[in-house]
Amino acid sequence: MDAEESRAFWRHRRVLVTGGTGFLGGALVRRLTELGATDVVAPTSAAYDLRDPVQVAKLFADAAPELVLHLAARVGGIGANQERPGDLYLDNLLMGTYVIDEARRREVPKTVVVGTICSYPKMTPVPFSETSLWQGYPEETNAPYGIAKLAQLVQLQANRAQFGQNGIYLMPTNLYGPGDKFHPAVSHVIPALIRKAVLAAESGADHIEVWGTGAASREFLYVDDAVDGILAAAERYDGADPVNLGADSELLIRDLVGIIVELVGFDGDVRWDSTKPDGQPRRGVDGSRAQELFGFVAATPFEEGLARTVEWYRANREEAEARAV
Repeated sequence: MDAEESRAFWRHRRVLVTGGTGFLGGALVRRLTELGATDVVAPTSAAYDLRDPVQVAKLFADAAPELVLHLAARVGGIGANQERPGDLYLDNLLMGTYVIDEARRREVPKTVVVGTICSYPKMTPVPFSETSLWQGYPEETNAPYGIAKLAQLVQLQANRAQFGQNGIYLMPTNLYGPGDKFHPAVSHVIPALIRKAVLAAESGADHIEVWGTGAASREFLYVDDAVDGILAAAERYDGADPVNLGADSELLIRDLVGIIVELVGFDGDVRWDSTKPDGQPRRGVDGSRAQELFGFVAATPFEEGLARTVEWYRANREEAEARAV
């Protein structure tokens, strides 16, 4: 679709966005508004607890959606995954299960579920191909969250086979960008490192400590690019197969730290705490399926997106560091 066709697709469509007040969801709702969407429902978790099937049913009754974008999730970095694995497993499993099932019951024309790269096996060949999803167990610190999200793919495929439910499943790689969570209890690697480096530069500290060895790699997708991929899939893709959303760029954590400390102006030492886990050894995804099926290619150069993220953090410190589960 060109820009005008995309606007026409969203303009009069009643859309429910779960997680629409979060990092990714907020960016997606803003983009829908830019596209002229006039009927978007994005409730807070306080308004409807998606872990409760009664409240999920009420949400669907109130919203009467024609398209569901399920982004709601309980997430965190390695620390949160180690401290609250049971919560992350159960909360994500219940939210996805009830939203997908309610969409099926009400015969919503289309449901888009956003999964996670954490579902891939620990030792997946790089770049990760969607065909590798079931080739092994996820990295241990990610497994409860990753498996809970992967169960939603199984549910969508089972419902498609039995009931004809039109549901698609997307797996963005690690996201970053303005609006991310910077509280140390819930932040992922980029916001955690930005906060640490900015605070050290401001205080004149002579070093920062970073978890792990720096030898692990990650692929990072700018949040607005992820939004473009999700909306393109919602507009153009109706298949049963899962689809990666990536940026075609694998980066060592050691190199990421170097870029961040230079960007924020910290000139002290970086000390690696090798007693802390690295997480999954490597991450980089094969994005060819997304390009072939709905034309998605990430557009934001990494250092440009990173600079925007640092700028947003510095300008919105209180909002950025507010803990969000």
